[in-house]
Amino acid sequence: MQRNYDVVIIGGAMIGSAIAWWTARNPAFSGRILVVERDPTYQWASTTHTNSCIRQQFGSEINVRISQFGVEFIRNFASYMDDPTAPAIRLHDFGYLYLADTPAFAQVLRDNAAMQARLGAATRILTPDEIAAEYPFYTLDGILLGSHGARDEGYFDGGTIFDWLRRKARAMGVTYHHGEVTGITRAGRRVTGITLADGSTISAGIIVNAAGPRAATTAAMAGLALPVEPRRRFTFVFDAARPLPRDLPLTIDPSGVHMRSDGRYYMAGCPPDDGDPAAPFDDFRMDHDIWETKVWPALAARVPAFEQVKLLNSWTGHYAYNTLDQNAVLGPHPEVGNFLFANGFSGHGLQQSPAVGRGLAELICTGAYQTLDLSPLGYLRIATNTPLQERAVI
Repeated sequence: MQRNYDVVIIGGAMIGSAIAWWTARNPAFSGRILVVERDPTYQWASTTHTNSCIRQQFGSEINVRISQFGVEFIRNFASYMDDPTAPAIRLHDFGYLYLADTPAFAQVLRDNAAMQARLGAATRILTPDEIAAEYPFYTLDGILLGSHGARDEGYFDGGTIFDWLRRKARAMGVTYHHGEVTGITRAGRRVTGITLADGSTISAGIIVNAAGPRAATTAAMAGLALPVEPRRRFTFVFDAARPLPRDLPLTIDPSGVHMRSDGRYYMAGCPPDDGDPAAPFDDFRMDHDIWETKVWPALAARVPAFEQVKLLNSWTGHYAYNTLDQNAVLGPHPEVGNFLFANGFSGHGLQQSPAVGRGLAELICTGAYQTLDLSPLGYLRIATNTPLQERAVI
């Protein structure tokens, strides 16, 4: 490790590694990159606990376009790696199915579908009868309509993508350092370097905050505010005594429980049932009662075949939750131009990492977005309290 770098990225999980890889491969970049990661095992990183899904059904145009590039990246992963040994990544695109049980949410889904279709997504609005004809295993009492993505939505092997991005970044000269950032030095309208827990200091031309659920703490070291906090999310993997005759779309139930196929098994998830408060960084407690009291009853009520299931595994992960609007915060601070945010993904980080890594690399290398303008997700909306609200949150 050197004592000065052109770019210092705080956080080496999926977002940080995507930014490092895209920057190192950019022909306009010839500097040095340091990634500082407090836990190189990534045992507690959001990347490790993700359900590894991607969707087109967002409520804003910028998020749809980000996902469209994400699908392109997944489907052409080996080509992007430029390595004959790189694997093909399969997208299991059985789609997301949002179920609406109120007129208000039904209208949100209709409005979103119209925008998504205009951008080329394959979203379709289905009546209960149409849902039942294609997916006869649902009970649809009280459901007014569904919104289903017929293409380019589902799950993929995000772990393999993460491993390859990290490996390729190192091969192109990116330094990964096991350490914890405890301070950021700032001189007026610029940040100048970082301090590590061992007392060492490193100067930096640009600092990128990719600290996941710790993003607000990292921003505060530079004297900057960021409305991002850790929030627990529970995941359950289960087997069914009566497997369904076809893949289960990632179904977002009005109960707050979501479920999907996971190979030969099934996966479900939900937030806590206590108001969804912020959690301490090290709070990965599982609510073991919530499976019996909420998740399984919701599964069995919506899919009667799930009345007989066996719970195989469960874990708790953290969303880096943007309390303003549940959308990412990307790009420079308006008053500290060499401090870049890549934070607050609120559960969308893995699927958005290809476009975010590319976009932040373009900012670093050329000073502007080149391929996709990510400025609608910039910090200005935080400073002016003008949210870009995501209306279909999972």
